[in-house]
Amino acid sequence: MSTPVFATTESARLADLRSYKILDTDPERSFDDLTLLASYICKAPIALITLIDADRQWFKSRIGVSITQTPREVSFCARAIEQPDLFIIPDATKDERFKANPFVVSEPKIRFYAGAPFRSSSGHALGTLCVVDCVPRKLTDEQQNALRALSRQVQGLLELRRNLFELKSALAERNRAEQERDRTMEHLQQTLGHVQRLSGLIPACSTCRLDVTIPANVNAISPVVDGVLQLAKEMRCAEGHEYEVEIALRESLANAIVHGCKGDATKKIECCVACEGSSEIVIIVRDPGEGFKPESVPSPLSGENVYSTHGRGIYLINQLMDEVRFDAQGTAIQMRKKSRIL
Repeated sequence: MSTPVFATTESARLADLRSYKILDTDPERSFDDLTLLASYICKAPIALITLIDADRQWFKSRIGVSITQTPREVSFCARAIEQPDLFIIPDATKDERFKANPFVVSEPKIRFYAGAPFRSSSGHALGTLCVVDCVPRKLTDEQQNALRALSRQVQGLLELRRNLFELKSALAERNRAEQERDRTMEHLQQTLGHVQRLSGLIPACSTCRLDVTIPANVNAISPVVDGVLQLAKEMRCAEGHEYEVEIALRESLANAIVHGCKGDATKKIECCVACEGSSEIVIIVRDPGEGFKPESVPSPLSGENVYSTHGRGIYLINQLMDEVRFDAQGTAIQMRKKSRIL
């Protein structure tokens, strides 16, 4: 067996492949439809979606064969993933690399092969969408372009499938975090005895100022938010804007944890709240980080930032609150929201 072009990154390629959690899974119609189209367009009796594992090629989808995998060392597709584009063998009996291959000299007596490799989002070759025939032949330019396009669709399905899997995992993690929050709230309520509201944790003065310190842990966000909203409700501050206050506070606390404390749960974050009169609420979130310059944060509405999965926190806070100010070091944010009902 020849040394693959990607031998220097084989361990990374295999890790990437396994991150999709697709090997040895059941057939899926979305993949089978692409294999069927490849067979029909290329007029080939055999069509496969293959994934190249460490020592085998495994078929996610197959038409025209009953087996589900073959050894990698006799795989045409193992050669195909070394190529940047289509890998075509017009007549395997005349190709020095394959004329002694057991699938050429015996059943199914492969003569023609064309494989379009697909890659992971990080660029590693994972496998191919290929068509096979038992007679020597060629593909037209239109058929070649169609095979490339269908291969790109296979890659898109793989990404969608992995994203859905990660979303399910994230939702499960969120549920676990919410359960932990509920346990924390129950413990706090038991500790407080007769104090039924979380706002009772925070000493209030004549102007309803509140001051609470929490660990830099995302699980601590919801209890604080719940307490602040409860207090705001009791004091009738920022009435009609509870949703905006909640989102802005969550974003501020999350930014302080992720950026100010770098996720270090041993560090602390301070949250101060004041209900001024009966119309507005003022919230200050302070972290022990190095700070930042708010004006240096790129707008999430410009250029490629629109497609970014992060960097929208400051923008959201500015849109949701009536007044937003940062201290000179950028380690504290002050937010003000007026009541809709005056």
